[in-house]
Amino acid sequence: MAHDTFTVEVLTPEGEVFNDEVTQVSTRTGVGSIGILARHQPLLALLEPTELRLYKSESDIVRFAQGEGYVQVSEDRVLLLVEEAVSPDDLDTSDLQEKLKRAEDEMSSEEEGSEAHRRAARDKKRWEAFLRVAGGEEPGQK
Repeated sequence: MAHDTFTVEVLTPEGEVFNDEVTQVSTRTGVGSIGILARHQPLLALLEPTELRLYKSESDIVRFAQGEGYVQVSEDRVLLLVEEAVSPDDLDTSDLQEKLKRAEDEMSSEEEGSEAHRRAARDKKRWEAFLRVAGGEEPGQK
């Protein structure tokens, strides 16, 4: 079944990583997973680290390890502003495991409720999500 297409733009602080027509966007907000199709209701939401999937067709899927950020859905366009968007092929599992270990160490050494503890918890969540993407796991798997 053919779906209508719409424009998706993915921006990071380093610049644009994707700008093309797709039939569906699959990502994760603060309240759960979301799929966006053409003519979706307007939406503004916080994004959680996850695997971002951009469906150019049923068989052509562009994937990214997505950091935290925002999604804005308008009538014919979706804009994702994220801290990071990395192709799974560019992820280094050993580097991600080191980053995860540093975040866990920082979490355990910082006072709970402090800004440093919150930052370490956010980093831990991101590196866990990126490791799942690097390992080819489905979003939501542990």
